[in-house]
Amino acid sequence: MDWFKESTKNILEKLSSNANIGLSKEEAKSRLEKYGPNELTEKKGEGLFSKIVAQFKDFLVIILIGASIVSALVGEVSDAIVIIAIVIINAVLGLVQEGKAEKSLEALKKMASPNAKVLRDGHIEVVPANTLVPGDIVTIEAGDIIPADVRGILNR
Repeated sequence: MDWFKESTKNILEKLSSNANIGLSKEEAKSRLEKYGPNELTEKKGEGLFSKIVAQFKDFLVIILIGASIVSALVGEVSDAIVIIAIVIINAVLGLVQEGKAEKSLEALKKMASPNAKVLRDGHIEVVPANTLVPGDIVTIEAGDIIPADVRGILNR
């Protein structure tokens, strides 16, 4: 569904929510059980061996390894050693870059808002952001980090 195309009234009806009262605590608990926590699912990280093997699966790397074998067979051992050294350096640099990218993603996850202000039973409560559910009315003030994918509602 393209939520951004829908009117606020239609969205509130479809989600059985109320812009002035929010969800009841019981309904929020029920939806949390039904939909699960508001978290990004992560696939299991690869082991070091898998990451190393992945560095050598690139088509150009395979061609370079083949070229080094051909060079060694025709007597150009020094050329073969240079090509293999380049392939190994490339693999090491790839592993380092991949490690840095993973660390950056971890840092971004830590920056995510750990808490959210929601309207439940007509009162604003601070709850863990991972307990947000579809239909929650999230209040946002200047400087707040938006804790989830939300559809904005101007409430005066």
